[in-house]
Amino acid sequence: MKYLHFKAITLKDNWLENAYIELDKDGIITQINTSKPTKNEQIEYINGYALPTLVNSHSHAFQYAMNGKAEVHTHHNADDFWSWREAMYATALSISPEEMQKVATLLYKEMLRVGYGEVVEFHYLHHDKNGKPYQYLPEMSERLLIAAQNAGIKITLVPIFYQKGGFGKPATDGQKRFISKDFSTYLTLFESIKKIIPNYKNATLGVGFHSLRAMEPHLLPAFIDTFGSEKYPIHLHIAEQLLEVKDCLEYLHARPVEWLLNNAPISEKWNLTHCTHLTDFETEKLAKSKANVILCPSTEGNLGDGIFNLKTFQKYGGKWAIGTDSHIGINPAEEMRWLDYGQRLRTHNRQSFTSETQKESGRFALQNVIKAGRQTTGKMNEEFFEIGKPFDTLVLDASHPVLSNQSLQYTLSSWLYGLDSKAYLGTIINGNFVKV
Repeated sequence: MKYLHFKAITLKDNWLENAYIELDKDGIITQINTSKPTKNEQIEYINGYALPTLVNSHSHAFQYAMNGKAEVHTHHNADDFWSWREAMYATALSISPEEMQKVATLLYKEMLRVGYGEVVEFHYLHHDKNGKPYQYLPEMSERLLIAAQNAGIKITLVPIFYQKGGFGKPATDGQKRFISKDFSTYLTLFESIKKIIPNYKNATLGVGFHSLRAMEPHLLPAFIDTFGSEKYPIHLHIAEQLLEVKDCLEYLHARPVEWLLNNAPISEKWNLTHCTHLTDFETEKLAKSKANVILCPSTEGNLGDGIFNLKTFQKYGGKWAIGTDSHIGINPAEEMRWLDYGQRLRTHNRQSFTSETQKESGRFALQNVIKAGRQTTGKMNEEFFEIGKPFDTLVLDASHPVLSNQSLQYTLSSWLYGLDSKAYLGTIINGNFVKV
């Protein structure tokens, strides 16, 4: 057995001070208590506050390679999401499998450094630079699995079905590395990836399609018939841009979220990313469906997407997780801070992160991203630290000038609003500090 001692660990609703964690050889929690072990075992004393690691619920690892490259703007052309895509496509067309592995490893190490313990990789860069399948079909997927293993982060790999260039439009040359010509071709790719997942200890599998605009709508029933009864979490982008909503109205005669809710059995296994442009009716119905919304505020701000209707969504019990998407920002506290501040600016009210039962913003935010974040990986019942589960934690430095003079009850809000990674002692995965 292994024993760790913390100044305090945070449980779902409160702090447990003077906490001893007993772990087995695999880093699985066997006991949590405040009594010093009576066994003659060595104890590692850590002067820190332990938070559960977070799930980065939406990642496109290859886009980390374009960081800063889309920030040169000409005065005579409008620069928006759709022009940004050209810079993204240029990166996608140039990156090799070896480069993919290198970039993803650097990215995943950075995620670990700031407190992410697991990443959901929304992966659609499937083919070679000519748009042809690799002879070894899961070439690019395995590079991501290797990167996660080498970095030490847990991964839910989501191979994405990407078929069209837009509503009723053929794919462009810039999208050629993403495209499966039909659903059968995608299934062959998916099965090749499914076979290699068991080779990686901390890897699980999800499933998804890029967006309504990137898949012919008549294929949705086949997608649901194939994966609806499986355990896999289902992921997609939706309603990110105003033009996307306009095109969907013209092509499907309904708004994107409206159409999906009317044509799919949406439940807690569904994970909808962005959802920036929703009516109040769509927002209410989506919240009541129990689906998770994944918000990526630093990317959404960088792309000029807009601001999600969080207040209405939460009013009806909606659940949200966070992701870093293009990785223009990576820190989870920054993502949540961006989310809250966007709501405050939109509503002129400072109570974005509160409920009838939870008045502290820091704890409210953490409760949301732990529950919904883990559901985006397919783990439906895990919350905070549990007996029988791996001990994965972000450790705040209790000697940091802010925290050392702060009441424990305000520590989570200090972390969320007032600190950066200099206040972290490190990240523990499966009971061991990860070297990054």
